This record gives sequence, structure tokens and C-alpha cells, in this order.
Amino acid sequence: MKKMFAIVLAALMVTALLAGCGSSTAETKAPETTAAPAPATEAAAPAETEAAAPAFTTIEAGKLIMSTNAAFPPYEMVADDGSFEGIDVEIAGAIAAKLGLELVVDDMDFDAALLAVQQGKSDIVMAGVTVNEDRKLVMNFSDTYSKGVQVVIVKEGSDVTLDNLGDKMIGTQRGTTGYIYTSDDYGDDHVTAYDNGTSAVQALMNGQVDCVVIDSAPAEAFVEANPGLTILDTEYTSEDYAIGMSKDNTALLDAVNAALAELTADGTIPAIVEKYIPTK
Repeated sequence: MKKMFAIVLAALMVTALLAGCGSSTAETKAPETTAAPAPATEAAAPAETEAAAPAFTTIEAGKLIMSTNAAFPPYEMVADDGSFEGIDVEIAGAIAAKLGLELVVDDMDFDAALLAVQQGKSDIVMAGVTVNEDRKLVMNFSDTYSKGVQVVIVKEGSDVTLDNLGDKMIGTQRGTTGYIYTSDDYGDDHVTAYDNGTSAVQALMNGQVDCVVIDSAPAEAFVEANPGLTILDTEYTSEDYAIGMSKDNTALLDAVNAALAELTADGTIPAIVEKYIPTK
């Protein structure tokens, strides 16, 4: 009887011991399978992957719209395939790339190109635009990216000089500083404005004007393309080129200036200017 009792007691103790071990295993595994930490990880994920929004805005998301007058070589012109090329076009493209935007070039008359940024139809205007006090009243300007010189184109053998310009009929491009300077200096009756530089030079070739006042770089291109023309040795005036923007978008102005500084420092802008206006 004692023996039987001992066997039963031993069996009961083993059963109790096994039950106790099972309970311990469940308690230690529970923390390993809980999903409690997951929400913290999921909440952190968007903060790590979400891209920072740009500090500036453009008229059309993802694009930088540039108004220009693509008849002003070598700053902007139409290539043989119908695309746009030139110093301003390439610089604008480099700026757009820096800002993560796609460049869109909108070709129009020079006056319209200036008005486009003021009326919210373009983000920037680049067309060999000179900074002057009147333009500062209606638009913001970036830092200078190039220097311009106004010169006088005449026919070879012409008697036109800087001293007798006031006695001659002067051709210019409408809305440019060439028009502003000459009309201020000699009066509107001595200046004829044309929609673009090409038309002004054609008028000179046809004898409708005695000379054309225009920036030196396009002047050299026009003279090279039109035998019988030359440029007076003495420059008419010098000026700075900059990018025009809306008065209401100072954030874009800051972004463009930052891009210009980086592109100047890394040699991109000097290389673009050298490509079209070699110094050697």
C-alpha cells in the first residue's frame, strides 16, 4: 500500500512539474511575439522617406518657364532643328537642373518677354536683359551673370561716327536698352525700333537706317552673317545682364541666385559663355 501510494504520489509530482514548465515557456515567449513596438517604426518611416518641399514656387509645378526673344545671338536663337540654343538658354537649363525643374522656353517679342514675368506668365526672363532703374521698379533681378557692351553697326565705308549719331537715323530692337539710350540721347525722331535685332540689321542693309545700336555679341554675329557690315571701334556703352523675375516671388529669386553662385563657382557659367564668345 505504501509502495502504491508512493508511485501515485510520484506520478502526481511529475505531472505538476510538467505543467509548471509549460506555463513558464508561454510567459517568456509572449514578449517576443507582441506587435507593440511596430507602430513606432511605422510612424518614423514617413519622416525618413518624405522629400522636403522646395522653398519657392513656380507657375507650373516641376517646370521653370523662361520668356525670351530668340533672335538675339549668341544669347538666344533658334537652332536648325527648331530648338532653342545660346548662352541664356544653356544657363537657364543649368539653373533649372540645379533646382530640380524642367526648363520651358517661351519665345516672343522682347517687350512681351519682359511683361510676361510681371504678369505671372513666366517665371524668369532672359534675353540679354540689362538692369536699369526703370526695370527695377517692376521686377526683381538676379545677380549679374554676364557683361554686355552696346556697339554701333554700320555699312563699310559709312561716315557714321559716335560724334554724329544725332544727325543719323538709328535702328534698334524695340524695348532694349539700345533703344532707351539712343532715344534719350538723340530723341525718338532719330530712332526706329524693330521687333528684333535681325529686322533692325535688315533695315540697315536696305538703307532704311544709317546704323544699328545693339549688344556687341549679337552685333558680331550679325556682321559675320552679313558681308558689307562692320562695327565702330568705340563702344556706345556697357551694362550688366541679369535674370528678371516677378516682384512677388522673392523665394525664387533667392533660389536662382544660389544656383548662379554654385554654377559660377564650379565653372559651368564661364564655360557656357566661353563656348559662344571665345576669348582666345
